[in-house]
Amino acid sequence: MSSDFKKGELSSAGTPVMEPPPDATASIPPPSAQAVPSSTKAPEVDPHLLVTLLQLESQARAAQTVKELCFLLANETRRLVSFRQACVFSFGAHLGTTCQVEVVSSVAVVDRKSPMVQWIEEVVSSMWEQQGLQAPCHVNVEQCPKHLQADWRRFAFPHVMWCPIIWSNQQVMGGIWLARERSWQEGEIQLIRRFAETVGHAWNALGKTKTSVKNWTVSKRWLWIGLALLIGVMCVPVHLSTLAPVEVVARDPVVVTAPLDGVIAEIVVQPNTVVQEGDILFRYEDTKFRNDYEVAEKNLAVGFMEYRKVTQGAFFDEESGAGMPVQASEVRLKEAERDYAWEVLQQVDVKATRQGVALFGDKSDWVGKPVVIGERIMEVANPQEYELKIDLPVEDAIVLRDGADVEVFLNADPLTAIPAKLTHASYHAEVLPTNELAYRVKAEVTKRPETMRIGWQGTAKIYGDRVTFFFYLFRRPLSVFRQTIGW
Repeated sequence: MSSDFKKGELSSAGTPVMEPPPDATASIPPPSAQAVPSSTKAPEVDPHLLVTLLQLESQARAAQTVKELCFLLANETRRLVSFRQACVFSFGAHLGTTCQVEVVSSVAVVDRKSPMVQWIEEVVSSMWEQQGLQAPCHVNVEQCPKHLQADWRRFAFPHVMWCPIIWSNQQVMGGIWLARERSWQEGEIQLIRRFAETVGHAWNALGKTKTSVKNWTVSKRWLWIGLALLIGVMCVPVHLSTLAPVEVVARDPVVVTAPLDGVIAEIVVQPNTVVQEGDILFRYEDTKFRNDYEVAEKNLAVGFMEYRKVTQGAFFDEESGAGMPVQASEVRLKEAERDYAWEVLQQVDVKATRQGVALFGDKSDWVGKPVVIGERIMEVANPQEYELKIDLPVEDAIVLRDGADVEVFLNADPLTAIPAKLTHASYHAEVLPTNELAYRVKAEVTKRPETMRIGWQGTAKIYGDRVTFFFYLFRRPLSVFRQTIGW
């Protein structure tokens, strides 16, 4: 029965599906009564339909997004009227097409490439352009464009109702496509129309955050003002700057190197302690050096005895006298070896050549370690004479000039900016122990803080030439862009 209450049929929400009256004043006849035209029946209102309509309108106003609203319209409308298929459309210039299917009933995600969705969108678009869907109406296969009629039975049911979603009788935001096997009654159309008006009101409220400003003239003016301000800011001259790690190092320290090839027996001084000129810094293992000296002494004594023997023999034998010069040379050679062994033995104790602080690591790193001549062991420096060593990575390099301003932020005191001046920048980049290619830069502190000490590390900010704010922001992206594409 098309206009009767169908017992036993439930909607997706668990509410009995009831057919609405032909109009707002029509009543629903009992199951045993014959359907009578509305003009001859007294109007009655089904209280269950009214309660359901009020509940759906409340849910529509409580929706948080347009997508949630479309899902409610496509699926919960079954509580008002029965149907087999429902598609909710949206209209707007932002879509790039006339219309678009947003939600399909009983489907979580719409497949835009499915033949049915594409066919329905084409049908609605064609009929919309022909001004055939401006108001709620029945849609049948005869109204469908001829090239689309062949797929009607495949993708649609015999009876289709279309209801546009309109706000304030002017703005069409979307529409709902309802399809089933039996024909639609006028009362059902009016019921859907009423619910669609509520949905249109909620749709307009939710879509305000995505719409542009109504007064386009004012919006355009502010757009130009903002663009002018942006260009002005980008043209403001600022100092180009870059960041690099910095370390406080001694200025002109005395580098203590290994004077001999040997094994270090003892480090006499403690790390970072004050030493005086002539103080012993470290000692070598002297067993080998003492033995060498003693052997040289014995060899020299033997040489002297042989020389005396040749000298005395020269009085009796002329041939013995001829070997005197050779033997004298042998004595002088052995004497030189003895003197060299003595000098080496005197260098077993390495002493400081100036007053200062002994700078080196842990003592245990050197005790018992064999070293070669010239190997760096420690430094002796004046703690009041220091400079800044900056390792500037190649990718962060800028044009550096002597006397450029530098600000140093040490890890021990990050809140204090220490002013400095650039004194030297190397021409060639060097490979650091961290396998990073960097330029060696030195700077001198202009205002020395009392607590600053050698060995502190931090970050240095080096200032370069004046450039525009645009170049300051996009220097690295522009560099990467040029290096990548070469244009």
